[in-house]
Amino acid sequence: MTEHKPIQIIVGLGNTGTRYEDTRHNAGFWFVELLCRQFGGQFREDRRYQGEVARMSVGGRDVILLKPSTFMNRSGNSVRSLAAYLKIPADEILVAHDELDLPVGTVRLKRSGGAGGHNGLKDVIAHMGREFFRLRIGIGHPGHPNEVIDYVLNRPTPEEDRQIRESIEQAVDVMPVLLGEGEQRAMTRLHTRPGPDEEGGSTKDETSR
Repeated sequence: MTEHKPIQIIVGLGNTGTRYEDTRHNAGFWFVELLCRQFGGQFREDRRYQGEVARMSVGGRDVILLKPSTFMNRSGNSVRSLAAYLKIPADEILVAHDELDLPVGTVRLKRSGGAGGHNGLKDVIAHMGREFFRLRIGIGHPGHPNEVIDYVLNRPTPEEDRQIRESIEQAVDVMPVLLGEGEQRAMTRLHTRPGPDEEGGSTKDETSR
């Protein structure tokens, strides 16, 4: 049995500015913002790490939240700056991001893997390697590759927004389990919750594109 290594940094990926704050591509920001509110933290701009940082306790474990302010495709600079300063390895970092390959309202945990076409993940991998943990927040797919950019940079419908926010709430509820008891228990807890189109859950981990 592998040793449980606690998550010490949780990163939310997104784009800064009011133009982007309610768009699908900012689901990672939505997650860390809710987590911060839920556990009494407060984000503050820290130029050393090129982002906003919050320090807090989740389930009795100290954790640092990060919202890079570098825009999505330069997120890795911010993650590397914080991780290097604190001497935290990639496998103790969780990155939350929007996921085209999961239905709206579905959220999944995954260890390592590729970028699946996600520019934020691509840049984090370039700076940190592949071994970080991911929280994949399903936003659905527009149906055609040529429509992806407009799709992720626009707002979801009211019903999609409700489903995405509910899935993020489920993920926040599981964070004390992830930090305190490890990824296997957290995956089991989260993945066995039925998704919006499922009669039952599954602990199977979907692969990235």
